[in-house]
Amino acid sequence: MKRIILSCALATATIALPPHSPVLAQGQPGTIERGDYVCELPGDAASAAGIPQPEESFSIESASRYVSSQGSGTYLRRGDRLTMTSGPRNGDTYKIVGRGYLRKIVDGTPSRLRCIRQGR
Repeated sequence: MKRIILSCALATATIALPPHSPVLAQGQPGTIERGDYVCELPGDAASAAGIPQPEESFSIESASRYVSSQGSGTYLRRGDRLTMTSGPRNGDTYKIVGRGYLRKIVDGTPSRLRCIRQGR
């Protein structure tokens, strides 16, 4: 009987969560493509298409490791979020916009900084 009540309570709590809830949006752990992610800010019509930000760029070396000019660490992908979980970028989070295309999250929203995968 307790098991049935607990199951009903969990089902009700899950249904009550909005679709954009972090609990539902986290997704299963995953990886992103290996390679160099070159980061830039958008340019304007009078200058280059992008303004390089080399201190923000990094490389994905394996299923859970990254390397940057500041050092190396680990990352975790959940759904459309990539979070650096150790090393010099610990806590940096990115929204995965598309294959090989990330936007850095600042104050909870995607910023203008974009990181694009370059082939190796």
